[in-house]
Amino acid sequence: KVSVVPSAGALVIKALKEPPRDRKKEKNIKHTGNITMDDIISIARIMKPRSCARDLRGVCKEMLGTAQSVGCTVDRKHPRDVCKQIDSGEVDCPVA
Repeated sequence: KVSVVPSAGALVIKALKEPPRDRKKEKNIKHTGNITMDDIISIARIMKPRSCARDLRGVCKEMLGTAQSVGCTVDRKHPRDVCKQIDSGEVDCPVA
């Protein structure tokens, strides 16, 4: 049985609730939106089997990197800042 999981970028854009755009007509689209940390954690749970990270915290950080490349913010903050807050322990991210 084969299961298809969309890419991390597609899941982040889906969480932004933006309408799908025609990729052939528009290039280098920046999505200016905001998603919550709960959205990032739920996307990380979906992507965990495909990730090389050891725990969910690592997968969350991967998804924050994807959110940064898509161009959106997480809880009204830059994804890189949220990643640093996870490292310092300010933002609680589940391990499993």
